[in-house]
Amino acid sequence: MLLGVNIDHIAVLREARKINDPDPLDAIGLAIRAGADQITIHLREDRRHINEYDVERIIKHSTIPVNVECAVDPDIIEIIGDLKPHRVTFVPEKREEVTTEGGLNFDEPNFANLDKSVHYLKAREIETSFFIDPTKEAIRASKTIGVKWVELHTGSYANIFAMLYGNLRHTPHAIKELDIERSKLQKMLVKSVQDLQDAAEEADDYGLQVAAGHGLNYINVDAVSNIELIKELNIGQSIIARSVFTGFENAVKEMVTLLK
Repeated sequence: MLLGVNIDHIAVLREARKINDPDPLDAIGLAIRAGADQITIHLREDRRHINEYDVERIIKHSTIPVNVECAVDPDIIEIIGDLKPHRVTFVPEKREEVTTEGGLNFDEPNFANLDKSVHYLKAREIETSFFIDPTKEAIRASKTIGVKWVELHTGSYANIFAMLYGNLRHTPHAIKELDIERSKLQKMLVKSVQDLQDAAEEADDYGLQVAAGHGLNYINVDAVSNIELIKELNIGQSIIARSVFTGFENAVKEMVTLLK
């Protein structure tokens, strides 16, 4: 299974002090040496971490594919179209969110905007992907528009897992709607894995390549990595968090080992 390492949180740390250290670009060589297959970054509308300067340098200097996540924003799409990364993954954005909270909405006019944006990037020979909830409806909409990849949102699975097996329920960040009996959480967890499996099969039937990501870490990644039709995982926050204690290269190596 391929590993895309999301390095946004290195830029988060930099922006906390509004200086030039740490530089996300420094992570590229270490990630490659540790066995990463792809670098993933998210150019958000509010530029809260990665900015245009980062995107340009990372695409220029990375010797492995770069996957740029972005919203359906004409200005950002034009910037990325000029920089020509290997892939663009369209994700939903809300200014008030801490991180991406769900998959794309395919209702009009968003459907039309997505279709236009995909064709714009295809004309520039840039691979496209949609970040979607693991539903058959989202798979079919993705196929209709004509992307090559879909990335399944694993946030629901990760949240249930954390409330069931971790200590999240005992922290200020506990998820209220999941603060329920463990027996119910266990059933929900099984269903969330099955939803990912079903979505991967549906995508494969339509000839789409399947990635997955969001909330995956060293403890919960097994169930997702064991779904054979998922070819790639994009993982960021947990790798950067572990690197504080083990070093970035070692943190990436540990995840590569788990996936293999």
